[in-house]
Amino acid sequence: MSIADQIFIDMCKDILENGTSTEGEKVRPHWEDGTPAYTIKKFGVVNRYDLSREFPLITLRKTALKTATDEVLWIWQRKSNNIHDLSGHIWDEWADEDGSIGKAYGYQMSVKHQYKEGMFDQVDRVIYDLKNNPFSRRIMTNIYVHQDLHEMNLYPCAYSMTFNVTQKPGHEKLTLNAILNQRSQDVLAANNWNVAQYAVLVHMLAQVCNMEVGELVHVIADAHIYDRHVPIIKELITRPTFAAPKVWLTPDITDFYAFTKDDVHVENYETGPQVKDIPIAI
Repeated sequence: MSIADQIFIDMCKDILENGTSTEGEKVRPHWEDGTPAYTIKKFGVVNRYDLSREFPLITLRKTALKTATDEVLWIWQRKSNNIHDLSGHIWDEWADEDGSIGKAYGYQMSVKHQYKEGMFDQVDRVIYDLKNNPFSRRIMTNIYVHQDLHEMNLYPCAYSMTFNVTQKPGHEKLTLNAILNQRSQDVLAANNWNVAQYAVLVHMLAQVCNMEVGELVHVIADAHIYDRHVPIIKELITRPTFAAPKVWLTPDITDFYAFTKDDVHVENYETGPQVKDIPIAI
């Protein structure tokens, strides 16, 4: 069993056994047939992944790591808000006729801001500080920009990353740690997807900044299982598990903007069968 499997199983059990239901409440999400999409939820879920021990891919079912990587690069590297720049189709539901999702996600990463050191967008500022001010406690991003929310087709779910660098005794390289803050998460559809893609991001930033990877801490304000997902989750967490796969990046890349999804390599990834046709609340 991978560590990610154990964390996922424990989290799902906790939500199912100790969570609260939104049934009967006024909820925004609904199913395609118009039925309200109720959830069982837990407030303030915090999961910690030590990336130096293993890469956090669950083996209960397969997580499509290259596709997940493409999405995080769409936001952080291409800084795009248009689905035509993305190989997958998970954002199609929120795009307009031109493919735009509004002033959300990658758009916010593309906006340049004035700092004492010059003009930077949020990504370039993170990289600058990791290379020049690694022990700063101000290395962070935030794409939940209130003045632009009315022009976003979907409010950001994973909205903030905070980076923190430490020095392990006896290690020559510094260690890069990060906190991913998420206001809301569909546990079945998105949990390991988000964990895996931001773990890749930490690996990429560590590599280009000549650091080692440390912890990824995932903070979820509202971790929920939708009503129509409950039987799927109950079956999923009873499945056999396997050892964590080996995940590595093409080692000679030193420019964050040179990475592609194909620079993420996965070996010995054994999983249970994929869960197909998951209903998605909109």
